[in-house]
Amino acid sequence: MQEGQNRKTSSLSILAIAGVEPYQEKPGEEYMNEAQLGHFKKILEAWRNQLRDEVDRTVSHMQDEAANFPDPVDRAAQEEEFSLELRNRDRERKLIKKIEKTLKKVEDDDFGFCESCGVEIGIRRLEARPTADLCIDCKTLAEIREKQMAG
Repeated sequence: MQEGQNRKTSSLSILAIAGVEPYQEKPGEEYMNEAQLGHFKKILEAWRNQLRDEVDRTVSHMQDEAANFPDPVDRAAQEEEFSLELRNRDRERKLIKKIEKTLKKVEDDDFGFCESCGVEIGIRRLEARPTADLCIDCKTLAEIREKQMAG
């Protein structure tokens, strides 16, 4: 139950970052029309901007906090803190690249379709994970294959 709540919270927080409400599909509406593409473009751009702001804050924080502690324990603690921050920023840098790749798909009208089988990924799945490039069925199969290869 907790995992489902975390997923719901994270998808809502992505929408909150962009300041948008969940998209309300209209009956008979064409999939990935201009309104839907605009909706996702806004979400992706806001998410990318928020991540870039965090990168800038980290750089400022590290410059402000960089001190030459005479005590080796204090110095080690600071280095560990910086190491964790840099690891997080590296993950965010990779996510920014994925967001930019997804924005290119939006611009090319190639967004919202599974890269494996070509079916619609779906509005709700894309709101939960705007960078998704596989439908839920193909993603599930990929995860099963990955577990089999690891095990």
